[in-house]
Amino acid sequence: MEVMKSNEPGSLSDEFLNDPQLYCNRDLSLLAFQDRVLEEARDPVNPLLERVKFLAIFGSNMDEFFMVRVAALRQQLADGGTGPSLDGGSTANQLQAIGREAARLTEQAYECWQNDILPTLEGEGVHIADYGALTESDRAPLDHFFRDAVLPILTPLGYDPVRPFPHISNLSLNLAVVLQDRAGVERFARVKIPDTIDQLVPVPGERPGVVRFVWLEQLILANLGALFPGTRIVDAYPFRVTRDAEVEIQELESDDLLETIEEAVWQRRFRHVVRLEITQELPPSVLTILATELDTSPDQAYRVRGPLGLNRLLQLAGVDLPLLKYKRFVPYLPLDLRPNAKEDLFALIRREDVLLHHPFESFQPVVDFLHAAAVDPQVLAIKMTLYRVGKNSPIVDSLLTAVQEGKQVSVLVELKARFDEESNIEWTRALERDGIHVVYGLVGLKVHAKLALVVRREGAVLRKYVHLGTGNYNPVTARLYTDLSLLTCDERISTDAVTLFNRLTGYSEDARYAELLVAPDWIRTELVRRIEREIANAQRGERGHLIAKMNALEDPDMIRWLYRASAAGVQIDLVVRGICCLRPGIPGVSENIRVRSLLGRFLEHSRMYYFWNGGQEEILVGSADWMTRNLSRRVEVLFPIQNRRLVKRLREVLEIYQTDNVSAREMQSDGSYVRRRPQDSAQAVEAQAVLVGSVVQTLT
Repeated sequence: MEVMKSNEPGSLSDEFLNDPQLYCNRDLSLLAFQDRVLEEARDPVNPLLERVKFLAIFGSNMDEFFMVRVAALRQQLADGGTGPSLDGGSTANQLQAIGREAARLTEQAYECWQNDILPTLEGEGVHIADYGALTESDRAPLDHFFRDAVLPILTPLGYDPVRPFPHISNLSLNLAVVLQDRAGVERFARVKIPDTIDQLVPVPGERPGVVRFVWLEQLILANLGALFPGTRIVDAYPFRVTRDAEVEIQELESDDLLETIEEAVWQRRFRHVVRLEITQELPPSVLTILATELDTSPDQAYRVRGPLGLNRLLQLAGVDLPLLKYKRFVPYLPLDLRPNAKEDLFALIRREDVLLHHPFESFQPVVDFLHAAAVDPQVLAIKMTLYRVGKNSPIVDSLLTAVQEGKQVSVLVELKARFDEESNIEWTRALERDGIHVVYGLVGLKVHAKLALVVRREGAVLRKYVHLGTGNYNPVTARLYTDLSLLTCDERISTDAVTLFNRLTGYSEDARYAELLVAPDWIRTELVRRIEREIANAQRGERGHLIAKMNALEDPDMIRWLYRASAAGVQIDLVVRGICCLRPGIPGVSENIRVRSLLGRFLEHSRMYYFWNGGQEEILVGSADWMTRNLSRRVEVLFPIQNRRLVKRLREVLEIYQTDNVSAREMQSDGSYVRRRPQDSAQAVEAQAVLVGSVVQTLT
């Protein structure tokens, strides 16, 4: 882009900072992240089944991108809202650019599958067989499986003058069947591929060192005659539909939020189609029927060469072939936190704050903390937030135990957590049935903060213990995502936690906090204050430095403050996993800003904000990214790391991320990313591998 300078040396005017050329498009930046995920699938350095997993993650991410972002833009266009985005693009232009990039990525993903991963799998003895190429002896048990386990749950739905076109549910895989009756009349029918059965069906028969599968839709295609006896199957073609998943919830008009959200989740089944995936072979005549009945336009159809629904490859990634996966890794459990430790967990927290870096360190102490609180007779009350919990949760089990033990338990369950609404509704009802006081959230705000408060009687005083984190209370994702947990009984922090829970469950118009930074009230203000402090130090000729690690950077105001800091001479190192609307490296504006994105074995999910602060280093950790929704429309919490030893430890972690030259991609000023590569293997530094290695070294 053209070099731009402000009129005021060393400072940037508000008018100048509103220039759209200074910003990247949010959605194209998100697609750039999907490109980086796809790059991991293409990377032959990664174990083969891990590459398959990255391809499945890419497919799942693209599903969500269409359900949420593309759907929102199409709705905006339909409503007449064509105002420019942060980078100046109109809604129509954004949709065109997104369509081109999504088509390119989709084509590359299937090329990766067909021409790279699939042949490599076969070389390792893992075959995705074509049903038509199987021998009769191979087909016989598959056909038996079809008759016993598949046919009974299939429901063919005809389409003719007396039967309307069937409803096609979101993300469902279907067969468009063209057939002829005895009179020679051509008919159309739809058969849904059931998602309650494994999508890859094992081919029976032992072959040493060989594992074989066929896609479920191929098995159904080969046996369609059983569904339409007396007719001639002309042909059948798979297709897949993606619908708008952004359902507006009218909270203020709701008498019962639980029922309102249940209704909103149901409505998703009938929202507009935003993408139609079809195979290369599907003829124009069938496409016309689908496009007409689904009310889609040609630009919403994506022809692919391979299996529809790449997310289904996750089943293949789970095949038990350890040599084709990452080496098994066991999170480290510090000696002081093991069940046979000399001190109980509460005594340990009283002695010193406990900081855990997941998944390198186990999430089990957090589970143990809540279990200990549930069964400890001195504990009087437990309060916590739940955003995404997961199935068979030991956290929920502990809450239920606590109620049975006679403790006061209050839980805020965020019903509006996108795509987890149904799960959270189930948990809510289970908790309420057992006598737990459940709060559904706040009107107009999602509660994204991650904290738990335990009130314990100790002699003549009530001591408050707090867990604060960057991730959800989900032990499964805690093994897959990088996150941070703090266990503390600091009086100021724990008092702040009491204040916050009182606000969440009751009414408080003017909550004040001594240590915690809480959105939407204070996080933005306090972050800006700290950036201004670094600017002031730099303007005095002193060192100014900040490091921010987050999942997304999109908020225009925060980007402008980073530009101001860079122009003042503050060194800024950003580790942004996904969306980044800031452009680094613009002379006079962002030349002191470096942006890196790291992808690897674990999903980078932790948020850390470091400020040099004249040598009195400060680190904030918490749930909030620098997105407008996090800072202005959600309840979020950032908390300070007060122990100087722990501050040093986290600074060292941030330095490891800064030196990564294997998994890191450097963002360029045009919004593209360049992967860093060491000159030789001896100089290779992969941040996650270093952190895993430190755990392995500790264990040995």
